[in-house]
Amino acid sequence: MNYQYILVPFFASLILTIVLTMLFRILGKRGYLGNLYTDVRGGTPRALGIVPFIVLSLYFPYWFNNLILIIGIFALFDDLIGRRKVGKSSIEWGQLSRGIGMIIVMIAGFPIIGYSSILIALLIQPINISDMQPGSTAIVVIIMSIFTILAMIILEVGPIISVPGYYVYYAPLLLLVICIGYSPLDFAGKIMLGEVGNHSFAVALGVCFYMLGGFWGTLILFIATTTLIALIRRNSLKRFFAIKLNLRDPTFGDYFMDILTGGGLGDILRRIILRRKQYTVTNSFFISLGFRRLLYNPYAHRTHYTHNKYKIDSSLERR
Repeated sequence: MNYQYILVPFFASLILTIVLTMLFRILGKRGYLGNLYTDVRGGTPRALGIVPFIVLSLYFPYWFNNLILIIGIFALFDDLIGRRKVGKSSIEWGQLSRGIGMIIVMIAGFPIIGYSSILIALLIQPINISDMQPGSTAIVVIIMSIFTILAMIILEVGPIISVPGYYVYYAPLLLLVICIGYSPLDFAGKIMLGEVGNHSFAVALGVCFYMLGGFWGTLILFIATTTLIALIRRNSLKRFFAIKLNLRDPTFGDYFMDILTGGGLGDILRRIILRRKQYTVTNSFFISLGFRRLLYNPYAHRTHYTHNKYKIDSSLERR
């Protein structure tokens, strides 16, 4: 493999992230960036994930990069438009854009990679949920990319894409170096990936899973990635459950189910399926699997329902 295909993307990701961060800070403080700049941590540029999105779109193995390009464009619209509602509905334009992008990825990928395209699109949800604290998405992408590379080497996976000089391990290696180039400022809490970044990483990571093991490899590593995110975010999720959901005794299944089905898209589906109903889960087996979180309906009349009757202590409220 020609190392320029690795070194150039790495330095492009590193340098462009630094340059755009400085530019976004200048423009953001002057009020020119709108939703792309937030007051969090004294002023933080959002959607700096546009850098890995662009670099992945340019250097990722041919055809698969089209899936990244598709989801990145729809995700960038999500970042730009913010949390504006569609008319008088509870659906946000960003959520709608993200959903359309996921559907197009499924449709565009299906003729080439079959049902794996559905799993790749669905991986956007847990990766998006992971992007709730500095560096969390980056560490997930780094860990799973390294695991995929090692698995390919151990299993001696051969080339499956017809591009001269490109082998399957090139894709996760490229994803790894681009993420490493981007991540220092993210770990420091100085920038945010935004939807364009975490969605692009999700699709690229899903493609790497497919290159490793086809549909079943994608499915297994989809579950493994969701589990890893649940482990990384379990402490913050425990506080969230207690304060927002009045769920004081979560199981790991609750964490897993939140990563898998939480967020705006998951709540929209709950509203469509559950309407205003709220089902109480009492079976210990289903509780262990996280069905309390799965069936938690934010649109239900909560005056008639709580997960438990414990009072939330002040330390959790403050955090």
